[in-house]
Amino acid sequence: MKKIILVTIALLVSISFEAQNKNIKDETKTTTTTITDSNGKKTYVKKENTREVQKIELKEEKPNTLNIETKDSPVVVTTTTKITNPDGSTRTVDVDRSSYYMYDNKKYNVELDANGYRITGDDIKKSALLRKTSTNSFIYYNGKETSIGYFDTDGNLVLETYNSKTDTVTYKTYVIVKQ
Repeated sequence: MKKIILVTIALLVSISFEAQNKNIKDETKTTTTTITDSNGKKTYVKKENTREVQKIELKEEKPNTLNIETKDSPVVVTTTTKITNPDGSTRTVDVDRSSYYMYDNKKYNVELDANGYRITGDDIKKSALLRKTSTNSFIYYNGKETSIGYFDTDGNLVLETYNSKTDTVTYKTYVIVKQ
């Protein structure tokens, strides 16, 4: 009986030491958006979870000392965004590109929707749609034209549209508005 108790205490102590090798900070931000249109009200719930993990590393041990100093180690930050659609289905977004963008001195809002992104602006009567493809690009559709879109290294939205009359590809770059 004594052996079982001693083994259990040793196991619990070793688990508590292992748990102290990391600093973990979790933060969850929930945004609820309700959209009213001709089909009624639709509610989207966006949960953005940011997790910061920092491993605790020790400096080299100095002779004849009891305490060992800790050294700075990198903090690994991961952000996951989960969207809950009005029908109850949930999807996870790797990088949330929702923001304001400028093109031709006009401001556009790119925001998450049930299947990708929706683009709205003052001069747009009906929202344009961005839908993710398997090649990490997007299909852009505004009711008149279809384009291929992607986000460049600066976070700008670039649309490539093929013109069959001139047999050329035109580029539109929507520049992200830094907030």
